[in-house]
Amino acid sequence: MSIEIEVLNGDAAWKLAEPLYQAIWPPEVVATLPWAGVTFAHADLRVLVQDDAGDVICHVGLYRRIITWNGQKMHVGGIGGVLTRADVRNRGLATIALNAAIETFRAEDSVNFAILFCEPYRAPFYMARGFRPFEGDVYVEQPDRGRVRFDAIAPYVHDLKRTAPTRGTLDLCGLPW
Repeated sequence: MSIEIEVLNGDAAWKLAEPLYQAIWPPEVVATLPWAGVTFAHADLRVLVQDDAGDVICHVGLYRRIITWNGQKMHVGGIGGVLTRADVRNRGLATIALNAAIETFRAEDSVNFAILFCEPYRAPFYMARGFRPFEGDVYVEQPDRGRVRFDAIAPYVHDLKRTAPTRGTLDLCGLPW
């Protein structure tokens, strides 16, 4: 199997990514997850891995944001929506897509560090790829609720332009990813 990797505009590429989202996270599955009911941001960019037929088999969403860490503003890169189609898992596709996301942020040279959120059983995958747990508090915006503490899924950080903080208070200044 050959694959094609592209980094595309988030909104424009949604139609390509949506079938993978629906296959992995249909509404009845999402309803059972710790983050059910959370409103998430739309990706600014998407890393898409496609198979020979042009079907998206792996996805990583990229989010650019100015956040605050302990009240200090900084540019961060968010990573979310890491998905791999069930029949092609454990072949390194998510690692390839995640590396493409990190390299995209590095190339921009304005992103201080990356942040992602994951459930505990996924943490070893990300930690093996350079992410570290963020041990502080995270705040996000949610429609009809305003600024709220976000603890539905755990935050992990990755060094880019600077060493990522692992303690303190992060405010995503918008929806989570």
